[in-house]
Amino acid sequence: MAQDPNEDTEWNDVLRSRGIIPEKPKEKEISEDEIISMMDKAIQKKTLGKAMEDMNLDELDELEDEEEERVLEEYRRVRMAEMKKMQATASFGTVGEISGQDYVNEVNKAGEGIWVVLHLYKQGIPLCALINQYLTNLAAKNPTVKFLKSISTTCIPNYPDRNLPTLFVYYEGDMKKQLAGPHCFRGMNMTSDELEFILGKTGAIKTEIKSDPRPQVKDVMMSKLRNGANKDDSDTDNDDW
Repeated sequence: MAQDPNEDTEWNDVLRSRGIIPEKPKEKEISEDEIISMMDKAIQKKTLGKAMEDMNLDELDELEDEEEERVLEEYRRVRMAEMKKMQATASFGTVGEISGQDYVNEVNKAGEGIWVVLHLYKQGIPLCALINQYLTNLAAKNPTVKFLKSISTTCIPNYPDRNLPTLFVYYEGDMKKQLAGPHCFRGMNMTSDELEFILGKTGAIKTEIKSDPRPQVKDVMMSKLRNGANKDDSDTDNDDW
């Protein structure tokens, strides 16, 4: 019986070392792409019963419909999870009214990761009414922030009117900023963007307004003085001439 030259035997190894028989042919190396392709085919056969290249047109159409349905179902599942997460965090969106009895629960015990903006106000003070109007808009834009308002003396007995309007900014029950008195709010000419900028600096809200939107008022008197000085210099030059 003839010896198979490709067998792995000690005798064949001796013959190969002496050049009597040729070296055993090397096995072809399998690339990474080929390995992945083989795995894909194995998975397809397990899940679909056969590889895609072995399917006819009707089977491919049916597979495409099933794949689209699967992708849509996965998309629905992800969107539902995102919506539930948003609903869990975005639980505010309006300005709530509280009294002094509610203060501890609504402000100090607001919860982990919660910012609270509390406005102390009084009826009949125009700047307080303006801020309440702006806060309504800001609350809708920042539903994860708890916006509250309270009549000053109802919340804090004997709270002085000269400190109105007042904004208290809390985070996780700790006060981070206190803005008390009309000088903090730039008067009745304050715009909604200015209040958003002021609150944005406290960290309570996220805003794209990074620089102060307050109009830069020119010093008219200084401008007149400079113009007057320039005019006098011009007249002097003319006289000399």
